Amino acid sequence: MAKKPGSTPQAMKNRAAKTAAAIAPASALAQAAPKKKTSPGQFFREVRAEARKITWTTRKETWITSVMVGIMVVLAAAFFSLVDFILTNGMAALLKLANAG
Repeated sequence: MAKKPGSTPQAMKNRAAKTAAAIAPASALAQAAPKKKTSPGQFFREVRAEARKITWTTRKETWITSVMVGIMVVLAAAFFSLVDFILTNGMAALLKLANAG
């Protein structure tokens, strides 16, 4: 079986060295710059600024969504009740046939 090009140990070492060299500057930069501490006042200002970006749903949107969820729950319950009824009666009929024979 022929070896694939670049699968020699030396080629693998060269690729590993190139990868390490590409990663090293990024990790060295991340370690060199320590995180700046945020004061409690600055933290709360940033939290308030982010909270202002939140868009809340209206009462109407909340009501419509709640009604749709309720309808889907009722439909799912009806579907699974029907499937359960069919399977239960089907199994009962099969067992009666098996016992009769």
